Amino acid sequence: MNKSSHIDGCYIVAVPRLTAAVRSSCSIRLRAFLEGCSVFGGVKLGVPGLILSCLFGIFAGMGGYTFYYAKGYSYLSSDPQACVNCHIMRPQFDGWQHGSHKAAATCNDCHTPHDFLGKYYTKAENGYHHSKAFTLQNFHEPIQIRKRNEDIVLHNCIRCHGEFVSEITAHAGGDFDCLRCHAGVGHDSAR
Repeated sequence: MNKSSHIDGCYIVAVPRLTAAVRSSCSIRLRAFLEGCSVFGGVKLGVPGLILSCLFGIFAGMGGYTFYYAKGYSYLSSDPQACVNCHIMRPQFDGWQHGSHKAAATCNDCHTPHDFLGKYYTKAENGYHHSKAFTLQNFHEPIQIRKRNEDIVLHNCIRCHGEFVSEITAHAGGDFDCLRCHAGVGHDSAR
């Protein structure tokens, strides 16, 4: 006949013929956990839960370390130094440092929408694409702007300079491209 005992909220069935090592606290807790004992506030995990927990822990740990190592937290700020965390952005940063926009605009002023959700969605989307490209080493040098990001830049050009270009934009309709004539503005380099 099996006896049961209570350890840390778990009921363990004592099985005859187990060695002393198996009866140790560590082994009993591991066995109880694998049998689906309620270890975390009454939630039964079992073996599938254990596997999922381990996979989640590995994913969270690797993701957290990558975020730390890549200085991901810096992308949440408006500091232009964040844009040179990777070497490929150095020419654009240096061009901005010597350009006319340095006195009036940072990277976010031109390259992200100005509403809270739009700004951080764009930062997250770009961060994902940048990290994927650098991890897989499949990026174009020199870096090229994607269509969505180019549209954001054009919108921000008109937002800041709308008063000066209002007559031009009125005649151009929806097909207005500031960067066609002003490709180097902001970075003092060709796009």
